Amino acid sequence: MIDSILNYVNYKLVRLENHKIAKDKPGVMLDFNAIAQGYTVDVLADFLESKGIDNYLIELGGELKARGKNQDEKWWKIGIDKPVENINEREIEAVIELKNKALATSGSYRKFYVKDGIKYSHTIDPKTGYPVNHSLLSATVLANDCMTADAYATAFMVIGIEKANAFLKENKDLDLDVYFIYSTEEGLWKTYYSKDLEEVIVEKK
Repeated sequence: MIDSILNYVNYKLVRLENHKIAKDKPGVMLDFNAIAQGYTVDVLADFLESKGIDNYLIELGGELKARGKNQDEKWWKIGIDKPVENINEREIEAVIELKNKALATSGSYRKFYVKDGIKYSHTIDPKTGYPVNHSLLSATVLANDCMTADAYATAFMVIGIEKANAFLKENKDLDLDVYFIYSTEEGLWKTYYSKDLEEVIVEKK
């Protein structure tokens, strides 16, 4: 069944023709869930700026964008969660200052299901059709706009930490900063964050 569904998973099956969406296969569907919240944050930010508001923090479903400073004339401080499953046991992994940037986090630690004692992530690898299975637990991305941060956070959760780091090294011009939380073979948590992000980390647990 998965193999048959994969026949409909390919961005090349969709194109724009005369300002209309054309699909090579009628069963193909577009789902913007991976960028919808980030895009909405950007729309709200544009609206505030159109009204002359230069200091704000917008948060929607965990995706954020900050501009200017808070009421205390300090940079906005944002907490990055530890990848714990129970939201009632929420803990902060690190606190960063968000300086005129957008931030999005994607993770596999809360959205999952268990079948026959095996935990399956909600993130699906479009190449295999199966839930991803790698060591990356949480990917936080900082970018100039929230839609971009949202998109890359999701993409990194699909490809895993090794491929994500290789991609970042090859695409330094994208102006992305990351904070990754991943597990080791021994079951321990470790973190990786980009060099520029280190400058805005104000607290690390």
